[in-house]
Amino acid sequence: MYGHYITVNYRESYGLFACSGMLFNHESPRRGKEFVTRKITDAVARIKLGLQAGLCLGNLAACRDWGYAKDYVRAMWLMLQQDQPDDYVVATGEQHSVEEAATVAFARAALDWRQYVREDAGLRRPAEVDHSSATPPAPGPASAGSRRLGSAS
Repeated sequence: MYGHYITVNYRESYGLFACSGMLFNHESPRRGKEFVTRKITDAVARIKLGLQAGLCLGNLAACRDWGYAKDYVRAMWLMLQQDQPDDYVVATGEQHSVEEAATVAFARAALDWRQYVREDAGLRRPAEVDHSSATPPAPGPASAGSRRLGSAS
């Protein structure tokens, strides 16, 4: 949040063209294996190849607003193309659980995730956020920003 407020402060104090973007989770194949989406996809490939027996995950019920990184990069570029600087929230507006992600990934490899995935309470984050998503803004300046940038779909 500090980055957002300092951007607003400099924009207002010095008249800079400075935009603030609050970007929800954005995923790509470049994501490190320490992130759950890559941890899942890497494990699926290794299990399918017989190199790994199973996968331990933390909170399977945790929900996130996951988007595609390339779309988020485009949104950042579009922010900088506007006539006036503004603050933006970049998200899909949809929540998906870790369990859903595992289900889809294992299904793509013709595997049943329930045979391979184990939930391990020791892998839960100490300050776990169960649900993380953006909701459409109420009418006003933020919704105008959404209309200016458009949708990736």
